[in-house]
Amino acid sequence: MATTSLKLSDELKQRTIAAAEKKGVSPHAFMVQAIERAATAAESRASFVGEAQAAREKMLSTGKGFHVNEVHTYLKARIAGNNSVKPKAKSWRS
Repeated sequence: MATTSLKLSDELKQRTIAAAEKKGVSPHAFMVQAIERAATAAESRASFVGEAQAAREKMLSTGKGFHVNEVHTYLKARIAGNNSVKPKAKSWRS
């Protein structure tokens, strides 16, 4: 396991210690957990953006997409627990 040093302002160090105490963990464990959460969030965001870019490229290459109102209706039905027919991609090119 690698060792890394962090330089924290006095204020941030005190906030970290206080937050760690409230959580019942050491300041070290608190910082490791915070870095883990931040890394996971950054990875999730990158994956989301990649999927969105791939979907955009597919839409541009096929000329098909989904009407926003149909998507909203479908999602609202699903959230309400109702079965709903998935919207179908339609040509948006003239």
